[in-house]
Amino acid sequence: MIGFGAIVLQISEIRQNNRAAAARQVYLAYSDINFRNPKFGVPDYEKFKADPVEMEQYKSFVSYLLYACGEALHAFGKDPVWRKSCEYEVKVHLPFLCHVRKDDPEFLETFGVDTVGFVQELLTREKVTPPVCMPQGK
Repeated sequence: MIGFGAIVLQISEIRQNNRAAAARQVYLAYSDINFRNPKFGVPDYEKFKADPVEMEQYKSFVSYLLYACGEALHAFGKDPVWRKSCEYEVKVHLPFLCHVRKDDPEFLETFGVDTVGFVQELLTREKVTPPVCMPQGK
């Protein structure tokens, strides 16, 4: 019985280590995309709205960021450093996420419940709400 318990514990530890390694890889890939596309990392949302191609690229960029954060938060949920990192990266995209939440709610539905909750929490905390969708005081 003790041996069986040890095996189950080992399998659980291996699974968590694999999840953590995968989350780090996804977040590093996002960082690389951000490095190669700084215009999306520091977005001019109004400019993107005027160009459908750039808007689609920006939407994909934010999707990758949300996916990376979802993976990181799932793998490292108890580590506040990962949460702060994701908050820092996502905050600049809140105007876009606010408009998407209002105009294209299916976009956010493609992410997990935890990721959608994370975005909603940031939108609420930063007071980014329709129709203006800008952080209060900016």
